[in-house]
Amino acid sequence: MATLYLLRHGQTEFNLQHRVQGHCDSPLTELGVRQAHAAGTWLAARHVRFERIFSSPLGRALATAEVARGELLAAGLPEPEVETAEGLVERSYGPFEGGPAADVPTELWDPGEALVPYGGEGSVALRRRIVATLSDLMLASGSGNVLAVSHGSATLQFKRAWEHLARCPQDVRLGNCCVLVYEFDCSSRQFSCEEIVNQDL
Repeated sequence: MATLYLLRHGQTEFNLQHRVQGHCDSPLTELGVRQAHAAGTWLAARHVRFERIFSSPLGRALATAEVARGELLAAGLPEPEVETAEGLVERSYGPFEGGPAADVPTELWDPGEALVPYGGEGSVALRRRIVATLSDLMLASGSGNVLAVSHGSATLQFKRAWEHLARCPQDVRLGNCCVLVYEFDCSSRQFSCEEIVNQDL
C-alpha cells in the first residue's frame, strides 16, 4: 500500500495574534520554522523517500514544505521538488479572513455550515474537497510515499472523514507541524490512519 504523510504548516504570525487566516496568508514565526525543521528531521529519521511532495499554494504551507524537504535532502534522501495543489488550501472564512478570530460567530476549525451564509466554505464541501484531492494525488503517485502540506481546518476535516478506519487514537490535537500518517488502499480509495505525531517544541 502507498503511504500518505499529511503535514500541517508551522506556527504563523497570525496564529500568535489569534487572527483568521483561511485564504489570506501570514509568514512563519521563528518557532514555526523550527517546527518545520523538526517535522523534516522526524521524517528523515524514518528514512522516508517520497515519490512526490505536494503543498497548498499558500506561503505558510509552501515554506513549511521547503524546510521539511531541506531536512530530508540534508539526510541524503533524494527527494522531489515541491509541487502545489490548489485542493490542499485552507477553507475560506469569507469576510472574517485577516480579522480577529473572536469575531467569527462560530467555532473556528469546525464551524459546520455556519460560514456559508457569509460566503465561507462549509465543512461538507471542505471535507469532500480535501478527500478528493488527496485521493487523486495518491492515485497519480502510484505506490510510492506522498508528503502533503496543508492547514489546520482542512486537515481536521480529512481526519474526521477517515476516523472510522483509524488504527490509532484520534482524540489527538493537531498542533502546528503535526504529521498524520495514513495507509492508502488504491483499489478502495480508503485511508487508514496509522499515527499522529506532534512536534512539541
